[in-house]
Amino acid sequence: MAYQISNKAPTVREFALLRKQVGWGETDEILAQTSLNNSLFHVTIRHQDALIAMGRVIGDGGLFFYIQDVVVAPDYQGEGLGHAVMYEIERYVAKNAKLGATVALLSAKGKEAFYEQYDYIVRTGEPLGLGMCKFV
Repeated sequence: MAYQISNKAPTVREFALLRKQVGWGETDEILAQTSLNNSLFHVTIRHQDALIAMGRVIGDGGLFFYIQDVVVAPDYQGEGLGHAVMYEIERYVAKNAKLGATVALLSAKGKEAFYEQYDYIVRTGEPLGLGMCKFV
């Protein structure tokens, strides 16, 4: 199959639909637009103009980069599209994150091994602590 990879942001509706398809629930359109507008970097993959995979980098562009919304539509999982998204993200990070920067992500449960292939580590609590988050 022919896929088109781009660094253009998805539309708000595409973004919300793809998140919903993987079980991440409804996404408020205003919040989605704000999130997309404030991202540092986007990766989208399309098949016949339909968004089938995406990922983005958020953060301050200096010390902190955070990988977010790496998603592949269920019908296209297992075809290497997640790796294609991460390849583009890793290229961006390599170019933009300087020595001393932190690149982080929250993995979906069971997907940790996918990110370990890109040298991300599961925080076990030693020596850095487990990490924390708050859902509003």
